[in-house]
Amino acid sequence: TLGNFWQTAWLEFYDYMEGDEWTIFLLGAALVPALAFWGFNGILLVADITGKPTFITRYRIQLGKNDPVDRKKLWKAIYTALGNQFFVSFPMLVPMFYIMQWWENTFSKELPTFQWFLVELSIFTVVEEILFYYTHRLVHHPVLYKHIHKKHHEWTAPIGVVSIYAHPIEHIVSNTLPVMTGPMIMGSHIVSVSAWFSIALVTTSISHCGYHLPLLPSPEFHDFHHLKFNQCYGVLGVLDFLHGTDKMFRQTKAFERHKVLLSLTPLSESIPEPPKKEE
Repeated sequence: TLGNFWQTAWLEFYDYMEGDEWTIFLLGAALVPALAFWGFNGILLVADITGKPTFITRYRIQLGKNDPVDRKKLWKAIYTALGNQFFVSFPMLVPMFYIMQWWENTFSKELPTFQWFLVELSIFTVVEEILFYYTHRLVHHPVLYKHIHKKHHEWTAPIGVVSIYAHPIEHIVSNTLPVMTGPMIMGSHIVSVSAWFSIALVTTSISHCGYHLPLLPSPEFHDFHHLKFNQCYGVLGVLDFLHGTDKMFRQTKAFERHKVLLSLTPLSESIPEPPKKEE
């Protein structure tokens, strides 16, 4: 029944747009994910700027950091994020559009089944993990880090919007292409593309947000990367385990906290950092 509902809704939308594939693609691949990103980060920004509501701020990972956030630094991050979206991500959708048209499935009047979408989602995730891990390690090379990736690491205690605060080259190679490649390989439907882009933007915002909130994926892994720089390069952590780039992380309390929080007690309280040794 739910499948019929979405199929009917898609047909009505398709007819309303008169089958204009470019407009449909722009709405699905650009507008919907952008609204998901800024809608989610808008809530986080309120907490970052005002320190309220305490329901969010009490789950801060790096205690005492961004409390409140540096306004000047924040505006710089927002301007850069918007610039990357408008002048990097959106133009990259143009060649993607023609690749998706070539597949002749992206704008089909028949939606993919939910089961097939889950298969695609699994493939997208694996592709992103592989591409992001190796491109991310690449920009940590001393030569590239100094000129490109250092910008992203200005935030040792990141916030959500910092997920796309990066040098334009990094945003192309390490942020955007790993997410775009899966759908282009699969020739996915625009609805699948829209859902995947939205999920990817929200999850990367969670991994940067600085808050370990109940029921959401743990951001401890990537937060540790911003803290230590040479650990935890990937998304899932599989390649970090295989390459041994998570050994330091696995010896910390942050690793013990790296799980979905199923209670209202912050993990920083239930699994606190050990007291610092006195000089």
